Amino acid sequence: MADNVRYSDADLAEFKALISDKIEKAKYDLDLIKSAYMNNSTNGTEDTSPTFKAFDEGSAVMSKESNSQLAIRQEKFIRDLKNALIRIENKTYGICRVTGKLINKKRLELVPHATLSIEAKNMQK
Repeated sequence: MADNVRYSDADLAEFKALISDKIEKAKYDLDLIKSAYMNNSTNGTEDTSPTFKAFDEGSAVMSKESNSQLAIRQEKFIRDLKNALIRIENKTYGICRVTGKLINKKRLELVPHATLSIEAKNMQK
């Protein structure tokens, strides 16, 4: 594998399909997170428990903050996946940006937006 300069067009097509699928799922998840964050839908139970209103308001604020953080992470994930698609189009996908060697195919299947090989990742520690 180290002798190869890049992945074959067939491999790149497989990765493109995998990444496109992950982007669609990530966008769906992001929409769910955003709708929870923006409180677009309610269950109609807002006034059923007035004795715990203070606790409920506190947890709602914490929930909005955590949903906001989740949304930010999800947006970054989508951006990283889209960048991976660009690398596929440029035929530079799967090449470690530190070592210049091909990233293991199993690693790319698990983390399709990876830009570092395990070797380079371990050097960072």
